[in-house]
Parts: sequence; structure tokens; C-alpha cells
Amino acid sequence: MSERKKVWIVDDDKSIRWVLEKALQKTDVDIQSFSKPEDVLKRILTEEPDVIISDIRMPGMDGITLLDKVKEHSPNVPVIIMTAYSDLDRAVSAFQGGAFEYLSKPFDVDEVISLVKRAITYKQKNDIPASQETTDTNTSIIGSAPAMQEVFKAIGRLSSSNLTVLITGESGTGKELVASALHAHSPRSGKPFIAINTAAIPKDLLESELFGHEKGSFTGATGQRLGRFEQANGGTLFLDEIGDMPADLQTRLLRILAQGEFYRVGGHMPIKVDVRVIAATHQDLEQLVKENKFREDLLHRLNVIRVHVPSLRERRTDIIELTKHFLKIAATEMNEETKQLLPETADYLSGLPWHGNVRQLENFCRWITVMASGSEIHVDDLPPELKRDNEAPEVSDEWESTFRKWVESSLLQGDTEILRDAVPRFETILIAEALKKSGGRRQDAAKLLGWGRNTLTRKIKQLGLDV
Repeated sequence: MSERKKVWIVDDDKSIRWVLEKALQKTDVDIQSFSKPEDVLKRILTEEPDVIISDIRMPGMDGITLLDKVKEHSPNVPVIIMTAYSDLDRAVSAFQGGAFEYLSKPFDVDEVISLVKRAITYKQKNDIPASQETTDTNTSIIGSAPAMQEVFKAIGRLSSSNLTVLITGESGTGKELVASALHAHSPRSGKPFIAINTAAIPKDLLESELFGHEKGSFTGATGQRLGRFEQANGGTLFLDEIGDMPADLQTRLLRILAQGEFYRVGGHMPIKVDVRVIAATHQDLEQLVKENKFREDLLHRLNVIRVHVPSLRERRTDIIELTKHFLKIAATEMNEETKQLLPETADYLSGLPWHGNVRQLENFCRWITVMASGSEIHVDDLPPELKRDNEAPEVSDEWESTFRKWVESSLLQGDTEILRDAVPRFETILIAEALKKSGGRRQDAAKLLGWGRNTLTRKIKQLGLDV
């Protein structure tokens, strides 16, 4: 009979410890809870757990410091970091410090169980990555929605690499911010980050812009000019809207990615550069390849790691947080008082489709800071184009595709009774969102769900929800 695995829970919040203990009691593990990180460090001198689950913000010693000290003494112990804060820098710090996973609150209980099982298996294989030095760099990406947390995790996981990255997403979602964060949290952070929008520069000028030119290479070339690749040497070059790059320049870009050298326009000597390329597009590059508008071999070179930035419609829970953030920035820029959102206005904004995504929201906040007559923002204060957009919000079908993939993956792995796992998770999300919409009022939440109040109360108790 195999020895029971040890899981340590570290959180100053007694209710969180209780929820985790109750969840993990279903698994074959021994659980030890700690309210103080210092007690963990004393205990680990004489005993080593298989997994540690730690909160990130605690009085005295935070989770990142605890992670560092655990890794010094027991580098093979996987540490799962929990946080209720949408904080990119802390997510990156957790991964750079060797965290096994970054878990945002409120978490799904079944996800925690699955994560602990993976961590135990990971420890058995003795394959925990070595700790990395933390980079303390501030970025302005905001978001606590699950879709944005995945972006944060990707940035964290890539923080110690120089891999080529392809960023996809609709226009205005903040792809350049993600590229900048990838650079800021990389080994190249002390070197230049050069960004260029390939769609915004005429084709005749783009070649010289990227690769530079020699004096006299064409009419008007009165001197030698360094291109963006040379300017980014040692650092990162961000190529935005890569799908619009002309075919001949695609060929030159492919050669640089393959060989690390190029020729200036009119030049005869190869120029060697060490540049990490991050590309972005709102287009479907695979479709462009089928249409012979984009080189397939270049797509494979760029698509080493793909990061998808969600639309604002896919992260509606972030809309109000972003709005308040941009309202503060706009007020500072224009030397005005910060406008305050009324609850009904916040609800209205959360339901809009935001076709222009974060960029549209940011521009709206600048507009309303100037145009709203009072200190509070009423629905009547909104610009006409947003009032016309008050049709039922678009609902992405992406969740159905994601759910289908989960079912396929579970069945391929030999999982059984998957309905018993899926239904509670489905109901948990529905209940949480209904309670959020109703402001915590169970009677109203039950109506939204089409249940009676007693049914809702029973479900909350069955699922062990902390509401």
C-alpha cells in the first residue's frame, strides 16, 4: 500500500483553509493547515510535504517570500500560489520563483483537486523547474476574468525564455501591451523593445523601415539608416498586424528568423542581429495561408508559442474595473475630477458589445470625462453610438467549443462519470453569476435561475459554496 501524500495549506483566512480541507478530504491525502507562513518554514526543516498551497497576501510574510524560502530548502516541492488579486506582476513573480501554478480566487474546488493531483505526479517525476530571479517590472494590463488570467499565466511561463511568440486577438484588445509585458518579464528586459505596425507603413517604405538602407541606395537616401531590426538588437521586435506584410518581405523575415542575419537595402554585407520577434495579428493566418496570402513556413516560424488575447465581450467581468481605471487616467490627463459610475450605468456598459474592445472603452472614458456635465455618469450621458448599441449583448459560442474539447479530452483520458464532475461545476458558475447580478440577494438570484429560493439554498449547501 502506497504512503499517503501530504498536502500543506497556508492561508490566514480560516474559511479558505476550511474549504480546501473539505475539498481535499475526498482525495487520499493527509492535510495539514497553517495560518502563518513562518510555521511552515519551521516544519519543513524536519518534514517535507508533497504539495504546498499558499495564499499570496498574508500578514508578516507573503506567499512569494514563502515560495522563495521553500525552494531554497526543498526545491522539488511544488507550490501552488493562490490570490484574489488581478495582478500580472505577482503572477509572473510566482512563476519566476518556481511556482507550480497560479490559482486565482474564487477558485473551482474540482480544479484545485485536479491541480493537486497533477502537482503530486509532477513531484514524483522530480521535474520542478529551478527558481529564477524575480523581475520587478510594472505593466498596465488589468483583468481578473479567467480569460485574462490565462494570458497572465502565459506571460509568467514564458518569463525565462526567448521563444518567438504569436499574439492573436481582435483589434483593440491590447496585443501590444501583452507583447510589452512579455519583453518586460524576459531576460531581454534591459534591452530595447521596438514596436512597428506593418499595416500602417506603405509597402515601398516598409522594407527600409525594417532593415535600414545604405546611402544612395534609392532617391532620397542621403545617409545610412539603421532599420528596426538593428535598433532592437539584443532586445525584442514587435511586429503588429503581421498578416498584412507583403509577400517579398515575408521571405526576408523568414530568412532572418532562420539565420539571424539580413542585408540593408542597397547593402552588400550581411548584418547579424540577436532579436526576439513577437508578432501579432487580428486575422486568421491559417486561412491566409490557404489563400496563398501568407507563407506557411513563416507561420510555423512565428507560431512557436501562441497567446490569445480575449475580446472585451469574453471578459465582461473586467469591464467595470477597466472603466474605473481609465476614468482615473483620463481625469489626471485632463486635470478634471474623476467621474463616478452609477450602478445602472455600470450594468449598461457591462452589457454592450464593445466591438472596439479595450481601445474603444479607453476612448469612451476620455470622452465622458470631458462631456459629462456632473460628477456622476448617467446612462443619458453616454454618447449616441453606445445608446444605439444597447441591443442584447453578443454571446460568444466559444464556451461551447471549449466545453466540447474538455469532454473529448476527458473521454480520451479514460475518465468515467464525467457528468458527475461537469454538472456541479456548471451549476456553481450559474449560481455565482446570478448572485453577483443580484447583489447577493438569494430570492432575486433564484428568480434569475428559474428556481425557488429553497432550491437555491439547497444547491449552495450541496456544492459547499462560500457565498
